[in-house]
Amino acid sequence: MKTITVNKLMVPLSEYSTVSEDDTLYDAVQELKKAQKNYDPEKHRHRAVLVHDNDNRIVGKLGQIEILKALEPKYAKMGDLNRLSRAGFSPDFLKDMMEKYALWDQPINIICDKASGVKVKDIMHTPEPGEFIQESATLGEVIHIMLMGMHHSLLVTSESKIVGIVRLVDIFNFIGLEIDSCKI
Repeated sequence: MKTITVNKLMVPLSEYSTVSEDDTLYDAVQELKKAQKNYDPEKHRHRAVLVHDNDNRIVGKLGQIEILKALEPKYAKMGDLNRLSRAGFSPDFLKDMMEKYALWDQPINIICDKASGVKVKDIMHTPEPGEFIQESATLGEVIHIMLMGMHHSLLVTSESKIVGIVRLVDIFNFIGLEIDSCKI
């Protein structure tokens, strides 16, 4: 695992969809749909777009979870959903919670208003220090950081500049190919 480095497994920034932090949720969804439509069948579809600032620096990530949460702003009133989700809830509790907060009680046809009225910078995930990895890091390091942080992806850096993204799905596929080659 020490001979394989992140730069061999990452998706380079030039191949990943990006949006401006000043774009709307609608723009981000369109960009993500375009990336999924044009995906290479040898690779995996993108499940997020990277967000850049006015200086073209990557400052965040907007994935499917953030998009869905933004379409129902009442989730923001519930506090830290990551912390809540680790508690393990019964189906009855989740149903009660949905009713208490009146989640998803609006008609679906107002979704366009919501999508066009929300700025990416207001809903994007801003990466924390543990969500970056050097492009020279080994496969073992990537797996360890992903497992310990429960991350689906990490931003790859070179000299403090983001140069790509390494995704759990790509790591898993690489490991799967290695397992396939085993002679058992």
